Amino acid sequence: MLEADLDSTSDAITYLDRETGTVREETIYGRAALEYGYGTTLGRLAMSLMPHGLLSHLYGFLNRLPSSKSRIPAFVSELGIDANEAALPLQEYRSLNEFFCRRLKSEARPIDDSPGRLLSPADGRILVFQDLAAQSVEIKGCELRLEELILDSHTAKTYEHGSLIVVRLAPCDYHRFHFPDTGLASESRLVKGRLHSVHPIALAARAPAFRNKRAISFLDSEAFGRIALVEVGAFAVGTIVQTYAPGPVARGQEKGYFRFGGSTIVMLVEPGRMVMDEDLLDASGRGIETFVKMGTSLGGLA
Repeated sequence: MLEADLDSTSDAITYLDRETGTVREETIYGRAALEYGYGTTLGRLAMSLMPHGLLSHLYGFLNRLPSSKSRIPAFVSELGIDANEAALPLQEYRSLNEFFCRRLKSEARPIDDSPGRLLSPADGRILVFQDLAAQSVEIKGCELRLEELILDSHTAKTYEHGSLIVVRLAPCDYHRFHFPDTGLASESRLVKGRLHSVHPIALAARAPAFRNKRAISFLDSEAFGRIALVEVGAFAVGTIVQTYAPGPVARGQEKGYFRFGGSTIVMLVEPGRMVMDEDLLDASGRGIETFVKMGTSLGGLA
């Protein structure tokens, strides 16, 4: 089993900002609830007894109400969101969830058009693994098993010694996801599951986040082979919306979006197809997440 684990005893959750090269502290939306739910005996008991998805669906419903619109400015301010990147002025969003699922101005996320580069499918904090010597990997204290993730032992076997990319989206992030390369996209298969948080606080408490509700699809890329794309829902993410049509797709094309909450995207690349960018490998080897933006390079052809 591979391991990439930060010091879970630290109060601060930090990550490396790829653009600036600086270490930044993450502003954790709803931190007190996370620490209670995953860090106390009563909190864990309450979560285990809670009806499946009840709080997430209720929270999502409240954030879709027109009355939630009034909370948008505070949400932007608290999380340090660059509202100038949004496709619409803040006052034109009809609810907090509508702003959360916002599109961005086209110039906000330029697509790396260098040949033979695999793109990040989303904004988020990334951990990468070049060679999966086994079919499981430990991420922030939580085990990710390929067979459990994609529910197909034969397919999981094809990614052994392949590459793994985990993109964690925080509530402050742009929550639409895109195709990492040009190719043929399969239909998306929705797998039911609970809605645990995907935050390091929850993963360190062994929350089985990679068995959450998730959507599984595949992209047949001429350059990188068959790429598995798994969008993982999380606490307060009751819905994963696919906006693409199966068939030919272009690199950087929108694939879908998450509704309110934090979430994760997992990508699997076949063995011998790609070499991860060195800065991502170095940080991941030290257990440090790197914040990257959608459309930037993660690595090139092997």
